[in-house]
Amino acid sequence: MALENPALANNAALKEAKASAQRTYTAEELRAMYEQPSAAEPSYDPPVTPSVPRENALSYDDVIAKTAVTLGLVIVSAAIGWFVPSLMLPGMLIGLVLGLVNSFKREPSPALILGYAVAEGLFIGGISSVLESVYSGIVVQAALATLSVFAVMLALFASGKVRASAKLTKIALVAMGGYLLFSLINVALQLTGVVTDPWGLMTSVTIAGIPLGVIVGVVAVLLAAYSFVMDFDYAQQGVRTGIDRKYAWSIAFGLTVTLIWLYVEFLRLIAIFREQ
Repeated sequence: MALENPALANNAALKEAKASAQRTYTAEELRAMYEQPSAAEPSYDPPVTPSVPRENALSYDDVIAKTAVTLGLVIVSAAIGWFVPSLMLPGMLIGLVLGLVNSFKREPSPALILGYAVAEGLFIGGISSVLESVYSGIVVQAALATLSVFAVMLALFASGKVRASAKLTKIALVAMGGYLLFSLINVALQLTGVVTDPWGLMTSVTIAGIPLGVIVGVVAVLLAAYSFVMDFDYAQQGVRTGIDRKYAWSIAFGLTVTLIWLYVEFLRLIAIFREQ
């Protein structure tokens, strides 16, 4: 992500890994590489990130393991939130704070990342329980939709048909910033009682007869789908360039943020459609 997913962009090693992997050599460098004797020392800097012992280099297994631990904790705490929905609001607020802290830390903190997973699990467990009591089957629908988008984007990325680009990433990040600002304003209006609709501005405002929440939700799903591409790209470049395996936590955090975001968006979209 040349301008990247905020959950990953502030890690210096990840940024350097991506820059190294994308380096383009000049004609002079290529000529020197071709002409130098085979026994000579290279006269150019090879495209690698900070050297770390091979046993400490990032691997896909590291990314999968850390992501599994983080998501497992989300699921466990979501089960608690399901039976104690009153933990939903504290979980949301704590998750928001920890999410921002983790996003802007240059070095990953496993404790803070796992704390985020617990808080967000309480939030999505609580909101899932509340919505399931009103819209039967909504949780399964939202979960299947989330997993489907993840699987499709992973397959497209693995096939090479989808890649992150600097221009599209800049546009996506601006849109994500606008979405975050709108969401915070919407929550503030609901908490202060200015807007009394269950979904706030999402359902109280319509455009051409279409609830604002539907329009915002579709855009958010597209942004989340592209965020997966950015996360996959970081993982791929990190493994290729052999950065320190500790950054598997950063990638796991980015994937967890995107999965939770997408799941909540599908919950909201399905609920709004059911109301219509």
